[in-house]
Amino acid sequence: MNFTLIRNLFRNTAALCYRSQNTSHVCAVAEAKKIHTTNCNRDLMEFFDAKKNWGEQTIKVGRAWNLDELRIKSNTDLHKLWYVLLKERNMLFTMEQECNEKMRLFPSPERIDKVQESMENIEKVIRERNVAYYKLETGETGERPVEEIVNLLGLPEEYRKQEYYIPKFMNIRWVKNYYEHGVVTSLAVKKFLRLYREKQRVEAKKARNRDYNHVQHLLKRFPNVDVEALKAQYPDVDLEKAKRTKK
Repeated sequence: MNFTLIRNLFRNTAALCYRSQNTSHVCAVAEAKKIHTTNCNRDLMEFFDAKKNWGEQTIKVGRAWNLDELRIKSNTDLHKLWYVLLKERNMLFTMEQECNEKMRLFPSPERIDKVQESMENIEKVIRERNVAYYKLETGETGERPVEEIVNLLGLPEEYRKQEYYIPKFMNIRWVKNYYEHGVVTSLAVKKFLRLYREKQRVEAKKARNRDYNHVQHLLKRFPNVDVEALKAQYPDVDLEKAKRTKK
């Protein structure tokens, strides 16, 4: 038997099979590339509104996403919706800037507020889920702790803790302001606090007088008004004194 002829025959057969498989694979890939589910790519035109809305005075749009609608959606849907709103916001900002440069009226500017409100609601829902997850796993909220401190003006302020590369006692700027120079306990800060509290007392007194005069006018105009409802709405006003007044 001619073993060389048989070996060459098997070799040619294997080569033909390999080529046919590669050809079918390339054809399958080429056919698969023709089918896609993504939107068309319009390059920089993605930053502009549709051409049918150019020159319009008003554009009909829906309302913003509320919290109840977002709470029933999955994290994947919220992630997709976030990027859709982000793309819409970038487009609206671009159109607003273009209209300002062309000295034209930007149609329906409330669209920006609706998009921003929707994005803020998504952040609230994500924060709620994050807090619930951390409370279930660790018993804590997982957010940065907040501490009430006194600022340089001597007023209470909420401070959200964060990491620093140097400790507090080694921070020269902080030590000088709070310990050496006594900024919080200085005479200027004390004078400011005294005037600030006096202003608050005057504003509170004016607010009480406005409510008292308003209740007097209500009692004079509507003698049969519901006293309990009026007392619930204005708890700081003495209704008996307002009734006895001759004003």
